[in-house]
Amino acid sequence: MPTYARRNRAAGWAGAIVLALLAGQVAALEPYRIVADTIPEPLGGKVGDAARGAALVRDRERGNCLICHHGDDPAEPFQGSIGPPLKGVGARLDAGQIRLRLVDMSRLDPETVMPPYFRTENMRDVAPAYRGQPALSAQEIEDVVSYLASLRAQ
Repeated sequence: MPTYARRNRAAGWAGAIVLALLAGQVAALEPYRIVADTIPEPLGGKVGDAARGAALVRDRERGNCLICHHGDDPAEPFQGSIGPPLKGVGARLDAGQIRLRLVDMSRLDPETVMPPYFRTENMRDVAPAYRGQPALSAQEIEDVVSYLASLRAQ
Protein backbone atom coordinates (compact mmCIF):
# COMPACT_ATOMS: atom_id res chain seq x y z
CA MET A 1 0.00 0.00 0.00
CA PRO A 2 1.45 3.41 -0.93
CA THR A 3 2.49 5.71 1.91
CA TYR A 4 -0.12 8.36 1.05
CA ALA A 5 -2.92 5.72 1.25
CA ARG A 6 -1.74 4.60 4.72
CA ARG A 7 -1.53 8.23 5.82
CA ASN A 8 -5.07 8.94 4.52
CA ARG A 9 -6.42 5.81 6.19
CA ALA A 10 -4.77 6.79 9.49
CA ALA A 11 -6.14 10.33 9.17
CA GLY A 12 -9.58 8.90 8.45
CA TRP A 13 -9.46 6.71 11.57
CA ALA A 14 -8.19 9.60 13.68
CA GLY A 15 -10.99 11.79 12.38
CA ALA A 16 -13.56 9.09 13.13
CA ILE A 17 -12.23 8.70 16.67
CA VAL A 18 -12.37 12.47 17.24
CA LEU A 19 -15.93 12.59 15.91
CA ALA A 20 -16.92 9.67 18.13
CA LEU A 21 -15.42 11.41 21.16
CA LEU A 22 -17.18 14.65 20.28
CA ALA A 23 -20.46 12.79 19.78
CA GLY A 24 -19.98 11.24 23.21
CA GLN A 25 -19.54 14.70 24.71
CA VAL A 26 -22.61 16.04 22.94
CA ALA A 27 -24.71 13.07 24.04
CA ALA A 28 -23.56 13.22 27.66
CA LEU A 29 -26.69 13.65 29.74
CA GLU A 30 -26.89 15.81 32.82
CA PRO A 31 -26.97 13.57 35.90
CA TYR A 32 -30.12 13.43 37.98
CA ARG A 33 -31.30 11.87 41.22
CA ILE A 34 -34.55 9.94 41.58
CA VAL A 35 -36.36 10.20 44.92
CA ALA A 36 -39.47 8.02 45.17
CA ASP A 37 -41.51 8.93 42.06
CA THR A 38 -39.74 12.22 41.31
CA ILE A 39 -36.63 13.86 39.98
CA PRO A 40 -36.79 16.75 42.46
CA GLU A 41 -34.13 19.05 40.97
CA PRO A 42 -34.22 20.58 37.49
CA LEU A 43 -31.90 18.84 35.02
CA GLY A 44 -28.58 20.66 34.91
CA GLY A 45 -30.04 23.42 37.09
CA LYS A 46 -31.93 24.72 34.05
CA VAL A 47 -34.93 27.04 34.42
CA GLY A 48 -37.87 26.10 32.23
CA ASP A 49 -39.86 28.43 30.03
CA ALA A 50 -43.57 27.53 29.84
CA ALA A 51 -44.09 29.14 26.41
CA ARG A 52 -41.28 27.08 24.86
CA GLY A 53 -42.65 24.02 26.65
CA ALA A 54 -46.14 24.59 25.21
CA ALA A 55 -44.63 24.79 21.72
CA LEU A 56 -42.73 21.51 22.27
CA VAL A 57 -45.86 19.73 23.51
CA ARG A 58 -47.71 20.81 20.36
CA ASP A 59 -44.78 20.18 18.00
CA ARG A 60 -45.63 17.03 16.02
CA GLU A 61 -41.97 16.27 15.30
CA ARG A 62 -40.05 17.16 18.47
CA GLY A 63 -42.20 16.44 21.53
CA ASN A 64 -45.09 14.80 19.72
CA CYS A 65 -46.98 14.59 23.03
CA LEU A 66 -50.38 14.94 21.39
CA ILE A 67 -50.02 11.68 19.51
CA CYS A 68 -50.85 9.92 22.81
CA HIS A 69 -52.22 12.65 25.11
CA HIS A 70 -55.18 14.99 24.87
CA GLY A 71 -53.84 18.50 25.44
CA ASP A 72 -55.34 21.58 27.03
CA ASP A 73 -56.33 23.19 23.70
CA PRO A 74 -59.47 21.61 22.20
CA ALA A 75 -58.75 23.35 18.87
CA GLU A 76 -55.55 21.31 18.43
CA PRO A 77 -56.31 18.58 15.82
CA PHE A 78 -55.74 14.84 16.18
CA GLN A 79 -55.14 14.48 19.91
CA GLY A 80 -54.49 11.10 21.45
CA SER A 81 -56.25 9.11 24.13
CA ILE A 82 -53.67 6.44 25.02
CA GLY A 83 -52.02 8.50 27.77
CA PRO A 84 -53.66 10.54 30.51
CA PRO A 85 -55.01 13.97 29.53
CA LEU A 86 -52.61 16.86 29.96
CA LYS A 87 -55.33 19.25 31.12
CA GLY A 88 -54.92 19.72 34.87
CA VAL A 89 -51.71 17.65 35.07
CA GLY A 90 -50.12 20.38 37.23
CA ALA A 91 -52.85 19.82 39.82
CA ARG A 92 -52.30 16.04 39.81
CA LEU A 93 -48.49 15.90 39.75
CA ASP A 94 -45.73 18.18 41.02
CA ALA A 95 -42.83 19.31 38.82
CA GLY A 96 -40.54 16.51 40.04
CA GLN A 97 -43.13 13.86 39.20
CA ILE A 98 -43.68 15.34 35.75
CA ARG A 99 -39.91 15.50 35.20
CA LEU A 100 -39.39 11.78 35.95
CA ARG A 101 -42.25 10.81 33.65
CA LEU A 102 -40.68 12.82 30.82
CA VAL A 103 -37.12 11.65 31.49
CA ASP A 104 -37.98 7.94 31.63
CA MET A 105 -41.45 6.69 32.57
CA SER A 106 -40.15 3.12 32.49
CA ARG A 107 -38.48 3.83 35.86
CA LEU A 108 -42.02 3.86 37.29
CA ASP A 109 -43.71 1.40 34.93
CA PRO A 110 -41.51 -1.00 32.94
CA GLU A 111 -44.48 -1.81 30.69
CA THR A 112 -45.19 1.81 29.71
CA VAL A 113 -45.63 2.77 26.08
CA MET A 114 -44.37 6.30 26.77
CA PRO A 115 -40.93 6.78 25.24
CA PRO A 116 -38.07 8.06 27.38
CA TYR A 117 -37.25 11.61 26.35
CA PHE A 118 -33.94 11.85 28.22
CA ARG A 119 -32.25 8.48 27.81
CA THR A 120 -29.77 7.22 25.25
CA GLU A 121 -28.95 3.67 26.32
CA ASN A 122 -30.97 0.49 25.76
CA MET A 123 -33.06 2.08 23.02
CA ARG A 124 -34.60 0.10 20.15
CA ASP A 125 -35.55 1.10 16.63
CA VAL A 126 -33.76 4.47 16.72
CA ALA A 127 -32.87 5.96 13.35
CA PRO A 128 -29.10 6.18 12.86
CA ALA A 129 -29.16 10.00 12.83
CA TYR A 130 -30.67 10.03 16.35
CA ARG A 131 -28.68 7.27 18.05
CA GLY A 132 -26.84 8.36 21.16
CA GLN A 133 -28.97 11.50 21.56
CA PRO A 134 -31.88 12.10 23.91
CA ALA A 135 -35.21 12.98 22.29
CA LEU A 136 -35.21 16.27 24.22
CA SER A 137 -32.36 18.23 25.80
CA ALA A 138 -32.25 19.03 29.51
CA GLN A 139 -33.44 22.56 28.68
CA GLU A 140 -36.33 21.24 26.62
CA ILE A 141 -37.33 18.83 29.39
CA GLU A 142 -37.40 21.74 31.83
CA ASP A 143 -39.43 23.84 29.40
CA VAL A 144 -42.04 21.09 29.08
CA VAL A 145 -42.04 20.55 32.87
CA SER A 146 -42.65 24.28 33.37
CA TYR A 147 -45.55 24.25 30.93
CA LEU A 148 -47.19 21.06 32.20
CA ALA A 149 -46.83 22.13 35.85
CA SER A 150 -48.72 25.33 34.95
CA LEU A 151 -51.74 23.33 33.73
CA ARG A 152 -53.66 23.36 37.00
CA ALA A 153 -57.27 23.82 35.88
CA GLN A 154 -59.20 20.56 35.62
